[in-house]
Amino acid sequence: MGMFDSINISASGLTAQRLRLDVVSSNIANANTTRGVDGKPYRRQLVSLGERTAPSFQDALNGQLQQAPSQGVRVTEITRDNAPFKLVYDPSHPDAEKNPSSPMYGYVQMPNVDISTEMVDMISASRSYEANITAINSAKSMALKALEIGR
Repeated sequence: MGMFDSINISASGLTAQRLRLDVVSSNIANANTTRGVDGKPYRRQLVSLGERTAPSFQDALNGQLQQAPSQGVRVTEITRDNAPFKLVYDPSHPDAEKNPSSPMYGYVQMPNVDISTEMVDMISASRSYEANITAINSAKSMALKALEIGR
């Protein structure tokens, strides 16, 4: 493990958590969007994280030299939550069901975004981001102390 590996691993975590925060922000911003590009309400997006693997040559080289350490984390995919939309009775809404013979008359399909869940996800991503910053600062101070020993 090299001197900057821990910083690179934490930097990958910073990047992943920042994207996660962006997705949570998008979910909160579209919590009341009843008509998207496809004409349907906004669907909540979810971020999946996975282990970042090394490039094939480096992976093979590390495998030959030693046990290959983890290379950090990466976003594997951003998926849409298939949970059902929330139904809200609001006959004055422009997207409400207009057919009086329909049992859904006056109901509006709202996005499947729950603000409290998004806030919990945002706090979790923020704490993970802070933990990665703390790890980078610790690695940086250890490297500086090691350089001071050499003086």
